[in-house]
Amino acid sequence: MLEQVALYTLLVAFLITVLLSPFFIPFLRRLKFGQSIREEGPKSHQKKSGTPTMGGLMILTALLLATFIVSTKVSELSVKTYLLLFVTLGFGLLGFLDDYIKVVMKRNLGLTSKQKLLGQIVIAGIFFIIYKQMGFPTEVHIPGADIAIELGWFYFVFLIFWLVGFSNAVNLTDGLDGLVSGTAAIAFGALSILAWYKGNFDVAIFCVAVVGAVLGFLVFNAHPAKVFMGDTGSLALGGALATVAVFLQLEILLIIIGGVFVIETLSVIIQVASFKTTGKRVFKMSPLHHHYELVGWSEWRVVTTFWFVGLLFAVLGIYIEVWV
Repeated sequence: MLEQVALYTLLVAFLITVLLSPFFIPFLRRLKFGQSIREEGPKSHQKKSGTPTMGGLMILTALLLATFIVSTKVSELSVKTYLLLFVTLGFGLLGFLDDYIKVVMKRNLGLTSKQKLLGQIVIAGIFFIIYKQMGFPTEVHIPGADIAIELGWFYFVFLIFWLVGFSNAVNLTDGLDGLVSGTAAIAFGALSILAWYKGNFDVAIFCVAVVGAVLGFLVFNAHPAKVFMGDTGSLALGGALATVAVFLQLEILLIIIGGVFVIETLSVIIQVASFKTTGKRVFKMSPLHHHYELVGWSEWRVVTTFWFVGLLFAVLGIYIEVWV
């Protein structure tokens, strides 16, 4: 029965995205919601200028509808599901404002870093208050070891760091056609398996809905992309990824399962730190996917390689949690 629910959720989310896209993409194009390509990026990306962005709205719509459709068929929405939707839609709203300012108001940098951080902290704060009141655990588990560290109220600081960190990590990774769509599908797929394994079926259903939505989006986002998800999608997916890990008490393990996002973020940190301290760059360009482009790899080769690495990380994460 539960397996059928999961498959039903996957198909519903996938079909909603696929059926919505042929109407939504031309609508974005008519509104002139086209992506502005940063000048300092790879020159080959300039031809993508004008491709409709804010496609993350399609992902969020499919996720929301699939979750509610399945819940009315099976059972009521749980507190965990409501909180997952709150964080996902909250971060998606931040991303939408960022995209809107960039695309419509023609301010290429969008929200300032302080504005974005403040919004992320407010969302994390509201989430933590409800999370704490509902009596959910505030301890962090060490993967592969029977060790749990109780953080108490300090968990709020940890939560801000985790939500902000992973939402921005996914956002940084969103630089090539289909890169985040594929890696997010893999990461959420792994978390859905672990949620099922741990008996968190409501969280598992949410993860499966995300997988269906991003795979449906990938049909139109794969190279050459007809639409980009924008910050609307990438910030939402990053926030959702971190929140799922919180509910499964797999926060630290997410570093492995979301290894591609972590490595992409580290490449930016290393690049900036190296340039500021030595005046030299470690990579031809950061995030890391641009480095491989400039080395001579085709965009599709970079994306599929990163998908494969993401799959290896996901399998490793499942192995550590289930068998170690």
